[in-house]
Amino acid sequence: MAQGIEDGYLPACEIIKREINLDVTGIKREDIEVRVAKNAITGQVISPDETREFYEAQSFENIIQLPDRVKAMCRDLFDMLIETGGPHQKTVIFCTRDTHADAVANEMNNLYADWCNKNAEKRLEPYAFKCTASAQGSQYIADLRGSERSHFIATTVDLITTGVDVPILRNIVFFRYVNSPIAFQQMIGRGSRIHLPTNKLMFRVYDYTNATRLLGKSFTTQLKPSRESEGQSEEKKEKIISVEGFDVHINSAGKYIVTKVGDKMGMVTIEEYSQMISSSLTEKVKTIDELRDSWIDPQKRKELIDSLPDDGRGLRLLSELTERKEYDLYDVLAEIGFGSAPKKREERVFAFEYKHKNWLDRLPPKTKNALMALSRQFEKGGIEELENPLVFQTPDVSKAGGLNALKILGDAKKIITETKKRLLAA
Repeated sequence: MAQGIEDGYLPACEIIKREINLDVTGIKREDIEVRVAKNAITGQVISPDETREFYEAQSFENIIQLPDRVKAMCRDLFDMLIETGGPHQKTVIFCTRDTHADAVANEMNNLYADWCNKNAEKRLEPYAFKCTASAQGSQYIADLRGSERSHFIATTVDLITTGVDVPILRNIVFFRYVNSPIAFQQMIGRGSRIHLPTNKLMFRVYDYTNATRLLGKSFTTQLKPSRESEGQSEEKKEKIISVEGFDVHINSAGKYIVTKVGDKMGMVTIEEYSQMISSSLTEKVKTIDELRDSWIDPQKRKELIDSLPDDGRGLRLLSELTERKEYDLYDVLAEIGFGSAPKKREERVFAFEYKHKNWLDRLPPKTKNALMALSRQFEKGGIEELENPLVFQTPDVSKAGGLNALKILGDAKKIITETKKRLLAA
């Protein structure tokens, strides 16, 4: 990049680093009591007793959203835009989640409206807008590129991380924490184009999360020689593995999934792919209770899975890459979509037998024993095991009385549904 700037092919880059006090210190539960905190995934206000004891910086906007933090960062950025040429500068702000992108766009619009009123300026609309996959943001990219009278501030998560060239872009802003050198380079690359029609020969990076520490970080690692190959080692850039039908590139910067991004195939990080799943999920179900209700019903579950990016393959891919194979896919979705702490299938069976003991004890002994045996089948294979007609022929379930033990109460399907609901209870 430095060589490209020196040779005159790339615009000069000015880096402006900012520091947020909360991000340095983190925040404790007692500090949240004096703030209005929101669930970063659902956007709903949460009470202090629903929060953790402590949140570190990378949890902000990912797990917990602090509106006053969003306001302070937006105010600081807007003030610097005013100082460096005015509010009408083409800018991309990288945010953590869709809800974060919404909050930032709203706040930037509020600041712009106040500025126009105070300065008797005519408002150019739209000013700030969300440009993410869930918002069908690709339709706005042409306006971001070409319009001189609208679409100035784009708040995004991953939509324009790769593959979108915006030569007119003057500012790249990091409100999002980034750990991958490749992802960082892709993000910063959106602004690194000279645009002679507007005399753009430089661009600025406003760094609120120390993302620019990744400048110059290598994308490759040196393969350490084994005893058998000592003296014959070679530099290994990356390896490519296949997981659930996906090509996954692994290198020193992390793991990258090859999937469809917009209209093209591209590489995304696990975090970016999780966000794609999360954005699609929360369009279909709005709460974790709604997710649970859908997951219990086989037909609704199938419809939900089929509506997600890459359907069930994508979920199983995330399960594999995030080391969640011992969890039901419900927990994979609940974690990335609603920030719920995932529970292993084994943990859910233990909680079922312990927390629902009173309910189980009120059932006929044969029915109770059969349900306990069924729950252990859930531990082996997840929710779908309870819907497999052959489950009643397994030795443990058959020995406990099988289907007949459930029919004592009348409708066996009804008691199985209730069991699934209790297994997936928070």
